Amino acid sequence: MKTVILWVCINVVALGVTPAFSQVIKLGTVAPEGSPWHQAMLEVAQKWKELSGGKVTVRIYAGGVAGDEKDMLRKIRIGQLHATALTSSTLIDIVPDIEAISLPMLVRTDGELDYVIEKLGPEFEARLAKKGFKVLNWSTTGWVHFFTKEPVITPDDMKKQKLFFWGSDTTYVELMKTWGFNPVPLAITDLLPSLQTGLVDSFPAPPAAALSFQWFALAPHMTDLRWQPLPGTTVVSMKRWNSIPPDLRPLLEDVAREVGTRLQKRIRELEQEAIVAMKKHGLTVHAVPPEVEKEWSTLVREKGYPVFVGPRFSKEMFDTVRRLLDEYRSRGL
Repeated sequence: MKTVILWVCINVVALGVTPAFSQVIKLGTVAPEGSPWHQAMLEVAQKWKELSGGKVTVRIYAGGVAGDEKDMLRKIRIGQLHATALTSSTLIDIVPDIEAISLPMLVRTDGELDYVIEKLGPEFEARLAKKGFKVLNWSTTGWVHFFTKEPVITPDDMKKQKLFFWGSDTTYVELMKTWGFNPVPLAITDLLPSLQTGLVDSFPAPPAAALSFQWFALAPHMTDLRWQPLPGTTVVSMKRWNSIPPDLRPLLEDVAREVGTRLQKRIRELEQEAIVAMKKHGLTVHAVPPEVEKEWSTLVREKGYPVFVGPRFSKEMFDTVRRLLDEYRSRGL
């Protein structure tokens, strides 16, 4: 047998023949099948297959079948997966400074978020690359709002809720407890059954996600307060990315970024469409008066920011984000 294998190898070299390049990229996502995020991934997969002549194929594991975001990040690191879509809440495990752009009550509009990512995105991408992750595109899941079984308008109202908390960030959990909240740390895949059993009765989420996962049906009240933006990226392990021929990579990246840009625009349109659709199915949206919004902001800034800035990410990055926001706002953009 060894003689046969050696003979084949010698003849392949002698004939100047090299094995055809072929690459399968296993991509995991918590986004459910049929959701805008899943559809965007399918589009990228199809275009990559066409551009590469079938040599690069993307196999998508949707709906959390590959685990939560942190599970998928771990699987990429050990080679079980190659790519995934990560929100900022998980990206901070790789580059902590990313948390500065998604702090509660800091960035307030879509324009502000776009401006900050435009200015800081290349730096974050370079840092992620050093950690072994290639960024394919930036996108968003929208603005996080509170969905609850009973109406919540003020911070005191929230103190009566059992609030789902995504992940096991003990620092953040303890901070919320100092606010008087009752966070219940769980994986995102546990949210629906936890709402059904009463383990939690409220959760923070973008409207498009609340609709896509049908969580809102069990918590039919939404607080009309933009708590924080939830940007994210699609990343692939640098090792897998570098195994693709160099001349093909720019073409694949261009497609991924173009689809990501369109997805971001679509999600922003869908946010309002999702709210309208959920209202038709029993959702009640509760307005937050300006003085109450200020109460929420004061709570976060006075008790929250000192916990984040310095201990969790650099003050330099926090100051940079605030400078960019001031710059954007001063231009009246």
